[in-house]
Amino acid sequence: MKQDQVKGKAKQGMGEAQEKVGRMTGNRDQEARGHAKEQEGKVQKKVGDVKDGVDKIIRKP
Repeated sequence: MKQDQVKGKAKQGMGEAQEKVGRMTGNRDQEARGHAKEQEGKVQKKVGDVKDGVDKIIRKP
């Protein structure tokens, strides 16, 4: 597993939590920032997935 995959998944989880807290408290700004962080984490994880896939293709005998 690539570092980007781990960091992305962690960022995604933090964003989800922040978004839920914002929703529960009625703070739309915090909810939006949490959603943005969640999406950023998803993208970062996908980057790690692509890097991992490329590595597997290159290393294939």
